[in-house]
Amino acid sequence: MIPVNNNIQCFGSVPNDGRTDVKYDIVICGVGGQGAILASDILGKAATYENMAVQAAETHGMAQRGGSVENHVRIGSAYGSLIPQKSADLMIALEPVEAVRYAHLMKPNGIILLNTEPVYPFTVTTGKASYPDVFEMIQKLSAHFKVIPMDATKIAEKAGNRQATNVIMIGAASNFIPIPEQTFKECIRALVPPKFLEVNLKAFEMGKESGRQ
Repeated sequence: MIPVNNNIQCFGSVPNDGRTDVKYDIVICGVGGQGAILASDILGKAATYENMAVQAAETHGMAQRGGSVENHVRIGSAYGSLIPQKSADLMIALEPVEAVRYAHLMKPNGIILLNTEPVYPFTVTTGKASYPDVFEMIQKLSAHFKVIPMDATKIAEKAGNRQATNVIMIGAASNFIPIPEQTFKECIRALVPPKFLEVNLKAFEMGKESGRQ
């Protein structure tokens, strides 16, 4: 049995203390080590800076070994931290297969920001399994959702650090989430160590530009 961790957070004090007039549900998915937790922390803090009610849930198995990671961030939600099926407005998919794995959470015509750079599991690298064709996955998802593919990992490398892929995706997502750009930048400054701040702010800007489609 794979151990699963369900960590539910309320950013701020009580969810009902914040505004619930704007509702926006976001799924962040990827594999362990891609920075999904930092991405959800940035989103949660940004919402609280705007006095929005926000709840988040981290649901993952063997994340530290590269296993699947699924985070939910519910802006304007006063009840429940887990996004129901066919309800998410936006998905931030740090890895292509994970976008397919969690597509059932997306509402029809919802937006999927998809990093096209695969992370190959052990079964693929050892030749025991094959990895699906990324283009075919994008095509299948595009039949039901608005898919915006980008090689976020390569963009992060151009920004100065491939580990800033998660912030590239947050930058792209900022085009759709009802939170001001400056608020996201303030949260990045609050959460990212000073020595990595310049790279991450640059990554946010490059991601925002790449997500304008």
